[in-house]
Amino acid sequence: MAKSSRQFATFIVAAMILLAALSRLLPHPPNFTPVSGMALFGAAYFSRKYLAYLVPFLALWISNLILDNVIYAQYYDGFQWFSQPYVFLAIVLIALFGSKVLRKINLGRIIGASLGASVIFFLVSNFGAWMHGHTYPLTFEGLMTCYWMAIPFLSNPGAEHYFFLNSVIGDLFYTGVLFGSFALIRQSFPQLTWRGQEA
Repeated sequence: MAKSSRQFATFIVAAMILLAALSRLLPHPPNFTPVSGMALFGAAYFSRKYLAYLVPFLALWISNLILDNVIYAQYYDGFQWFSQPYVFLAIVLIALFGSKVLRKINLGRIIGASLGASVIFFLVSNFGAWMHGHTYPLTFEGLMTCYWMAIPFLSNPGAEHYFFLNSVIGDLFYTGVLFGSFALIRQSFPQLTWRGQEA
């Protein structure tokens, strides 16, 4: 395949991930974000493996810069260069997970990868909230409470936030939008290449 076609495909995938990241600037429910979808999409379609980690990471960082220093500036003391390290750790782990699960790309694998990414993000981000927050004690019981309060099961009707449910729905939504949009783009530009193979 021509080098120019590969470069064009790389540009399209990177641009879509950046646009997805910038959608975080729009009003949205807690945890209803494109973070996991960005990582899975990059893992599936970047022909160069390092880009699957670098591009979603940078897109997340750029959107965080704007959120932290413009929209949420009143909550910080001074300019913020890097916040929420556990979210960045989660996006790297999700990209690694996606690179394994999405070696072949089909609807079942995309849905499965999205659900798995939700679990990874839930475990990592809530661990970070427990470690660096002040809501739960730094004990095993405190960690389990932190996880439990984010799950809107019927046995937990008092949960204040539906973080995990929002993550699952948001991940399915954004993953579907990214993969579906790229499928439509490929219909117009069949010369686009990608790392994964459909099956």
